[in-house]
Amino acid sequence: MMFTALHRALGFPPGPITVELLDTAVEREIEEADDLDWKSKLPAAADLKNSDFSKDITAMANSGGGVIVYGVTENQKRANGRRDTGELSEAHERSLHQIAVSAVSPPLFGLNVIQVGEDGNRAVVVVVPSSTEGPHLIYRGEYFGAPIRNNADTVWMREREVAAQYRARFDAAHNPSTYLYELYDETSTDRDTADRAWFIAVAHPKSGASRTVRWSQEQARNIFKDAEKYTLAVAPRTTAHPLEFVDRENPRPGLRRWIAPNTQITDSVRSAESWISVHFDGSVTLAAVVGGRYRNPVPHGESPTHKAWQISEQVIEAAVSDFMALIRSVGTRIGAVEYEVRIGLPWHGAEPLTLYRHGAYGLDEFNGSVPIHRFIPVEATVEVRPNDDDRFCQQVGDLALDCINQGGVKFLHLIKQSDDDAAIK
Repeated sequence: MMFTALHRALGFPPGPITVELLDTAVEREIEEADDLDWKSKLPAAADLKNSDFSKDITAMANSGGGVIVYGVTENQKRANGRRDTGELSEAHERSLHQIAVSAVSPPLFGLNVIQVGEDGNRAVVVVVPSSTEGPHLIYRGEYFGAPIRNNADTVWMREREVAAQYRARFDAAHNPSTYLYELYDETSTDRDTADRAWFIAVAHPKSGASRTVRWSQEQARNIFKDAEKYTLAVAPRTTAHPLEFVDRENPRPGLRRWIAPNTQITDSVRSAESWISVHFDGSVTLAAVVGGRYRNPVPHGESPTHKAWQISEQVIEAAVSDFMALIRSVGTRIGAVEYEVRIGLPWHGAEPLTLYRHGAYGLDEFNGSVPIHRFIPVEATVEVRPNDDDRFCQQVGDLALDCINQGGVKFLHLIKQSDDDAAIK
């Protein structure tokens, strides 16, 4: 699934781009915007170099990404009809991608070209990602310029706007993790890490995010609902997931974010405490107690099954899976391509962290685990491309392994593995 400017303009949830989507846009006379552009005709492959195609996709990229629809006519910027674009051959599609990398500097990668409809009713939808490499320039003869969207129009950047984008690019290159570290510190602040080991995970879009989105409460609910679906496809509910212990149906507003608050407030299930937030800029945070966990929530008054520094490696796997599922759910909606992530297990007690796994007959196994005197936070760049389930599962497993390997645990026991990974095990 994907969530594009077209879905947003129609008020539709994430899903494929279909001819029905375009027909509905025409019926509602949806207006062009800085991230949505109607074009009646797709330039022929032979005319691409002399057409406005490179200018249009570059303007979208410089403006935070968006959608260009070929095969929809407009009047006063509003969609008012359909026009068949003809068959999009494989060679023609290759030419579109080639223009994006050969006629644009720096090259614009990640263009998604989609043809919908049948003979007589065909359209081509070009989804343009955002980019951290802006400003992108196009050359015309001996001159070059940086186009950008201004509401429904494409205009040329002025010198100060070009300079501002260059500064933003260089600042990002110099301090790629500054915001991520600030987000991590904010998420881990005031956690009682001297009494209980916590799982802290944060993520921020690195590239491909279209823009800040002020989610409604209903949209936040749907983010959590999709995240549950994604995570259970990777890590079955054979151990507790942090997503189970937050109020997903009634998220609370925060500062440019929605917060799914903890629901485990009694002493007997306090060890399952979890907090999740999804930010309007696409960031995601997850904080969950992982030390001193019960196997499952138990009646009030019973003692924890394990010590505060003892952590089930399956619980780590479930937490990583939930975290990545949240990234995928948010990233799909804002068109994010890459995320920077940071995962830590803050603990300031006297004993070293120790991982265990659930063995046979209800017994827990500590054999082979190595005391973790200092957990090294796991940092990585992950991709959240729509419909790439195999890549998603692989990345969830890689992150989880980076965490549990530090405690001497060699293999995953909850997250589904590929046949190759299973054979290695």
